[in-house]
Amino acid sequence: MPNILVNYAKNRRLLLQMQKQLFYIIAASTIIISCANKYQPYAANYNFKSETGKPAYQNLDYWAAHPWKWDPSDSIPEPLRTEPRDTLADVFFLYPTTFTSKKDADQLNAFIDDKNLNAKTDYSTILFQASVFNQHCRVFAPRYRQAHISNFYSKDKSKATDAFDLAYLDLKTAFEFYMKNWNNGRPIIIAGHSQGAFLAERLLKEYFEGKELKKQLVAAYVIGWPVPKEYFTTLKMCEDAAETGCLISWRTYRTDYIPSYIKNGSTSPDNLFRQGNSYVTNPLSWKTDSENISKEWNKGSVLTKFNKIYKHTTNAKVENDLLYVNKPKFPWSFLYFTKNYHIADINLFYINIKENVEQRIKSFLQ
Repeated sequence: MPNILVNYAKNRRLLLQMQKQLFYIIAASTIIISCANKYQPYAANYNFKSETGKPAYQNLDYWAAHPWKWDPSDSIPEPLRTEPRDTLADVFFLYPTTFTSKKDADQLNAFIDDKNLNAKTDYSTILFQASVFNQHCRVFAPRYRQAHISNFYSKDKSKATDAFDLAYLDLKTAFEFYMKNWNNGRPIIIAGHSQGAFLAERLLKEYFEGKELKKQLVAAYVIGWPVPKEYFTTLKMCEDAAETGCLISWRTYRTDYIPSYIKNGSTSPDNLFRQGNSYVTNPLSWKTDSENISKEWNKGSVLTKFNKIYKHTTNAKVENDLLYVNKPKFPWSFLYFTKNYHIADINLFYINIKENVEQRIKSFLQ
């Protein structure tokens, strides 16, 4: 099984860098998504069992989202339901870490048929994140034996490496099955958040970088995870809203907040996550410059209430390898004190992302 570090560096220091970083950027979202009680009513819909413990991707139960069944990624916020829809492209969506329960911390990877976790995944990230692509895409989101959140800051680097390797193996298997059986030469968007974005980079490196398949790549939305400047060679960052075959990435924090993994991080060239070494996209301008884009350009956020769109919630500015925003404005936001907006990386810019997906697909097809 390939080592997780092969594509980044031939040493184990990178895993330590990655673990320290992800501990901080996921910490806030762990608090929010770790309580799974509200997903229990859906768990009865996920009673399938894997005889081998592995996903069987010919069975739609092993897809959190798939165009040949109804799933939460098909949901549309109520104000958008009269918009025209089509399926001009496919999105292969890699969801973030939802395996966060402290009681499971000794378990390296999730069970593929954990009905409670599958319900939680589908009615959190698949509903609130993957749905942003459904106006113009067929949505494919494979279930995978995701690494437990504790692997990001485990002292046992060997076990953590194995955990991420297993997660990637599932996604790689799913992607190959998708390409063989369902793609048929269609345009592809690769999208992921957090752990999903980290593994998406590995997928892009193996299947798109310098490969024939890059010709089918509309764009890659690698969100909630940095894109180190040395990682890709032929895959470049998108420089405007219509460019295709390129990368898009950001991590969201409140203005002037410097996360500890940057503040206390090594400035050594060996540290791929050092300050000044990551590319960042502004999702209000779709550029990588440092212009502060007004909240008037924020067309709408979809937050905890899926059917409610909040317009002009916040601005966006690229600085210190991060995306900075002022404190978002929405009902009761004065009670929202966190400065780490990792969990809202997509949701704060939901409408802008949705419209950008349409723009890039149209540009690709011209």
